[in-house]
Amino acid sequence: MTLRELPVLPVLPVLAPPEPFQSSPEFVRISMASALALRYRSGKFARDFAFGGINLLLNYEDGCRSDCGYCGLGRSRPGDYDEKSFIRVEWPVVPTDDLVDRVVRYEEQMTRLCISMVTNKHSYPDTLAPTLNEDRLVALRDVGVDMIGFGLDAVTEEVFVRHRKDVPQGGGLKWDQYWRLIHAARRTFGPWKINCHTLVGIGETDRDLMGIFDDLKREQIFSYLFCFNPEPDSRMGDWPKSPLVRWRRIQLAKWLLEENDVPLAEFRFDADGALVGLGGGLALATDAVESGMPFMTNGCPSAGGTPGCSRPYGSYRPSEPFRDFPFKPVGVDIEGIWDDLRLDQLTAP
Repeated sequence: MTLRELPVLPVLPVLAPPEPFQSSPEFVRISMASALALRYRSGKFARDFAFGGINLLLNYEDGCRSDCGYCGLGRSRPGDYDEKSFIRVEWPVVPTDDLVDRVVRYEEQMTRLCISMVTNKHSYPDTLAPTLNEDRLVALRDVGVDMIGFGLDAVTEEVFVRHRKDVPQGGGLKWDQYWRLIHAARRTFGPWKINCHTLVGIGETDRDLMGIFDDLKREQIFSYLFCFNPEPDSRMGDWPKSPLVRWRRIQLAKWLLEENDVPLAEFRFDADGALVGLGGGLALATDAVESGMPFMTNGCPSAGGTPGCSRPYGSYRPSEPFRDFPFKPVGVDIEGIWDDLRLDQLTAP
């Protein structure tokens, strides 16, 4: 065979080895708002406001082992874990050491640091949470943790079980276990150092919501309000979001009960558990609306007691009306809130 007759072989590209997964604790994911505040990303919010609540999310290649139907990190949601969104917000991955340096650099504007956990065998050795028991709660307190939040989300056991696929199969998320740990944390950390996240719009009634707000208030535990925001391709991706009118009324009723001490018995509900009458009187409700305070983001306080967590766009898209305001609403915001509430359709307070 002559040289000219030799077969021509294709030139194959040189394949680079895959990049190693950026796993916690060396790396963490941070919310887009945190990335802007710490100058990892350029950009600005649609409205200027002080932002200092930094939110971190643990990052593991095998992801979260739980499978909550409403969560973007749910195990059954298609795609690689590091590509999944959480509360429909991008969470860039950053080196933990560099993150700490930046938090120190911008310390004056920081109000709170929150570590969002996932159900994973590495979570406890990396951060002392979230697979908790009473001894581990004490360990968290002793290393300086200020507050503990529980992602209860569902406000009844029936809703809790319905949307957590792993519960009937013997998974680790049990309604009774959640409450045992909530009460243990309350004993360990004391009053107003525990909070429970509650979701509006995953199958509960208004009466269910107001009942749990009342129960938690009696135990001196914060209840933080979130609006269900469907994640594409999740098991609840096609589930409708709670109507804005319902959301606004729950925000207002929660404020009246918690901040104005209006008894739960004064609120009225129909046979289906929907709120049909506010308690406390029209003047009290009007003052609350005009203050704008009931409609601000529910979140942990800063060291000085002012709101420390504003989580912008956690319950809505930037193109949508504010569901919870990361700043004090005024002027045109209040006018829009009045329109949203449609209080004339409720029986007189």
